[in-house]
Amino acid sequence: MRGRVGRRFVSTTRCDGSSAGTARAFSASEVKAIRQEFPCLQQEVNGKPLVYLDSAATSQKPQTVIDAVREVYEHKCANIHRGVHALSMRATDAYEKARGIVKDFIGARSDREIVFVRGATEGINLIANSFVRPGLNEG
Repeated sequence: MRGRVGRRFVSTTRCDGSSAGTARAFSASEVKAIRQEFPCLQQEVNGKPLVYLDSAATSQKPQTVIDAVREVYEHKCANIHRGVHALSMRATDAYEKARGIVKDFIGARSDREIVFVRGATEGINLIANSFVRPGLNEG
């Protein structure tokens, strides 16, 4: 089941403008299967299945992500790009491998185009400060 959620989402256009496939709506059975992958969504609120619509603030995690994060904290936790010890080198390798996977998934030309941020707000601020602010003038 590892990585199952990520393969379900289809983008119609990649960053380089090429087509990545055709988007379509999920069937009810597919939605149910996807919900099953998220432990938090297995609870009820007021007698009805939880529906979480605040993903811009905090996104719920599928079990595969929870398991991967736990694995890192239990066996691979170290600073990236800062140490020469085994754990740091493994963490750096995994981090850069993830950058390459994202690059291929979105069709970026280079790993250097991939910047990881902690959340949506940090990403928006980074874009605003990098591209918008330099073009702003008084008045």
